[in-house]
Amino acid sequence: MTLPALLIVDDDPLIRDSLRLILADDFEIHLAEDRPQAIRLLRDMASPPQLALVDLGLPPTPHRPEEGFRLITELLAHAPDIRIITLSGQSEESNARHARTLGAIDFVAKPCGPETLRSLLLDALRFQQNEQAGPGDGQPQLGIVGNSQPIQAMRSQIELYARTPYPVLIEGESGSGKELVAAALQRLSGKPDASYVVLNCAAVSPNLLESTLFGHAKGAFTGATNALTGFFEKAENGSLFLDEIGEMPQELQAKLLRVLENGEYQRVGESTTRKSNARIIAATNRDLKQAVRSGSFRVDLYHRLSVFTIQVPPLRTLSEDKLQLLEHFKQVYATQAQRPPFRLEASALEAWKQYSFPGNIRELRNIVIRLTTKHPGSEVNARQLEAEFDPQLELTGTTPAELSADIRQVLQQGGFDLDDLLLGYTARYIDAAMELAHGNVSEAAKLLGIARTTLYSRMEAVQKHKAQRVL
Repeated sequence: MTLPALLIVDDDPLIRDSLRLILADDFEIHLAEDRPQAIRLLRDMASPPQLALVDLGLPPTPHRPEEGFRLITELLAHAPDIRIITLSGQSEESNARHARTLGAIDFVAKPCGPETLRSLLLDALRFQQNEQAGPGDGQPQLGIVGNSQPIQAMRSQIELYARTPYPVLIEGESGSGKELVAAALQRLSGKPDASYVVLNCAAVSPNLLESTLFGHAKGAFTGATNALTGFFEKAENGSLFLDEIGEMPQELQAKLLRVLENGEYQRVGESTTRKSNARIIAATNRDLKQAVRSGSFRVDLYHRLSVFTIQVPPLRTLSEDKLQLLEHFKQVYATQAQRPPFRLEASALEAWKQYSFPGNIRELRNIVIRLTTKHPGSEVNARQLEAEFDPQLELTGTTPAELSADIRQVLQQGGFDLDDLLLGYTARYIDAAMELAHGNVSEAAKLLGIARTTLYSRMEAVQKHKAQRVL
């Protein structure tokens, strides 16, 4: 029987080897020492691992959690179904809560007992497998929970576009449920037996993405010992869902455009022209219009993909659906865990309504899983619930009076460093802009709305501050 795959990312070789020894009987272990190696490893795997253990303190800044936070985001972009547990010797509660907001399901402080860690991983695996078993009776319409006006409007769009042969572009923030919309479009397509093929463009190494999409002939390149059927061919007359389309390399965008224009493509290393009747559904959490303006995404491809566009609303705009989502996931995970569901007392229920869920439905779901595990059959109070929220991101959604009170409380606790807070936010925005601009400093400066020289000075200030913290 094949063991479930577990990716362990930690810069300490002793910890990596110890975890492999402890967990090898239950999991197929894959090891990485930093974020780039973890992403390379993920892209080279035939299928993504079910689970990941991620140390927040990774090189080049092992004393800070930012690299670990970035890896959480990238892992979920490459493999949306992966379940991530974070490990850290820096056990600040704010780091744990922010990691969970980004999509990690739990946080474990080092050192951790092997049985505790194994139990957490096996529980996460069980929840994941139950989710992937497929919808049962009583599932919400189109698999999408909510009755707010934006959700009803989105359902109407899905029903309107589902039976057309034209491309659909699904836009929305990370964790908002874009893959549910794509699956609903396929289910309503009128082709119940047609193929539905999913490719995450961020999960495949750029130099392999072309052959993954179009296939390759035997001997087309080193290592091509056999011919390969591409995803367009696998999709046949059904649908091909291209997730994270914004990560597609520019040289490949032109070849995708050709397929969209006339249905023609060629396998790598083959001169024969093939035809595809697959309907393209694409999704992105990037602003493709901005990518077009910056030159990283072809304008003609954007217009071809966005014949129909569906915008998935962020959860913070769906206040009336938060309680419905709570009840839905409570019942789902209580049933899966074979435990009685928890209850929220009145003050906790009000806190639930007010929280903006910056991590969207993925964050809400993970909170429900943790509460189901920690408080089965119990009443959860506001303090217990708010321990699951991310206070750093939530400050932006409070009233001025509430914000002032929160700040006073933070200051009264002592140990506050304003430079640390401000430079921490600066570093996150710079990292995000550099990632969107693929390392181009000029483009990153445009995204940040500052001059290139200003960006250089801000980057230098961040690095100096990090060095001072080490000393």
